[in-house]
Amino acid sequence: MKRLVAAVLSLAPFAAHAFCGFYVAGGGAELFNNATQVVLMREGTRTVLSMQNNYQGPAEDFAMVIPVPVVLKKEQVKTLPRDVFGRVDTLSAPRLVEYWEQDPCYVEPPMDMMFATADGVPSPKGGSAGTRTGALVTIEARFEVGEYDVLILSAKDALALETWLKQNKYKIPEGAEALFRPYIQQGQKFFVAKVNVKKVTFEKGMAKLSPLRFFYDSEKFELPVRLGLINAKEKQDLIVHVLARNQRYELANLPNVTIPTNIDLAPSAKSEFPFFYVSLFDRTLAKNPKAVVTEYAWQATSCDPCPTSPLAAEDFATLGADVLPTKQSAEDQWKPEKQFVLTRLHARYDKTSLGEDLVFRAAKPIVGGREFLTDGKALEQGSRPDSINNFQARYAIRYPWKGAVACKEPRYGRWGGPPAGEQAAGTKSAQDTAFVARDPAKVDALAESPIAELAVKGVKAKAGDVLRPTKKK
Repeated sequence: MKRLVAAVLSLAPFAAHAFCGFYVAGGGAELFNNATQVVLMREGTRTVLSMQNNYQGPAEDFAMVIPVPVVLKKEQVKTLPRDVFGRVDTLSAPRLVEYWEQDPCYVEPPMDMMFATADGVPSPKGGSAGTRTGALVTIEARFEVGEYDVLILSAKDALALETWLKQNKYKIPEGAEALFRPYIQQGQKFFVAKVNVKKVTFEKGMAKLSPLRFFYDSEKFELPVRLGLINAKEKQDLIVHVLARNQRYELANLPNVTIPTNIDLAPSAKSEFPFFYVSLFDRTLAKNPKAVVTEYAWQATSCDPCPTSPLAAEDFATLGADVLPTKQSAEDQWKPEKQFVLTRLHARYDKTSLGEDLVFRAAKPIVGGREFLTDGKALEQGSRPDSINNFQARYAIRYPWKGAVACKEPRYGRWGGPPAGEQAAGTKSAQDTAFVARDPAKVDALAESPIAELAVKGVKAKAGDVLRPTKKK
């Protein structure tokens, strides 16, 4: 693994979303993983994992337990600001846009009078170690970072680790021992970040914890998710973001599929977009069982359309580029071969359908979901191979031209911003979809474009739709 890799596991509030470790509560309280985002950045054998957490529950001390391959030192762990996680999620989320048909009689000026730039891209001008707690569990390191008391544990027996946590007054969910066992057999350590609630701010019963970041060196590039099943009560949505220099990623040990994209929607979808997208996603998984769905693969310093600002050099440094073996200069970020590609992977599973951790592999570039014609007539629908990564889950509401047509040879099918007097709603992202009401029929009700791979015919023309003239009357 010689390329830089970053992954973000993004979750919305409550317990329906996945987590790469699990929570254990002090005082016998029961807690569930809630609103977690994880960033995994990798270059060579170095991995940088950044994680933002929230939890709901009583104000007793609580901890996160995460498998790690080596013993971490204090200088390898730090806290981070929160805002970068939300921007990564918004930037890559499925999006809804509105387009208005432009005046069919408008004549574009010559190309030498036009100036275009890439959308969103500026011009390139502590503590003791080795403490024995019993014959089978060892405290390898102990230190404080921000509001966290960190322990690094090693264990020779899964039951012994479960017993140690219980003896230290952590309530362990049933079935923990079986999920500990594979990690112990692999020689993994356990990162236990215990929260001191006296140092935490609570808002409406939810702790606002500082994001944690730590790094280590290991030959393996995996994301541990099996322990997150301990807290799973129902289906979980797992969203993994991968940032890599000039490279997108997919799963090596699960099927992969791209989400159908470039689908025109009925105007009523403006208020029902999350419901439409959940329906589309579920129908895609029904046809591709156990698949991981690619929703985005695009250069991280640009976007079109942009629901938020693209990522910048300081964002990459926050997520771990500052501790990677190879540093990126300010000039490098504008070189195509060194720019970061942001990939968004989305899985939905339960305790019975995910039996192993996630293993990533490099994948060839794809494009799709852009306002580009593939045969001079039809927009890209779905993904296709290319030399660059320009793929997104994009859906559009289109408003046909309703003004006068007073020219001999009108040109239809040119789309852009709203006419004078109307205002666009802006690019809308579908986020927190794990908690949207699920109705498979929403695709059939709202999709105006046919979706052949899902046998969706598309909504037929309605009475009152504009019939475009082909010549001047």
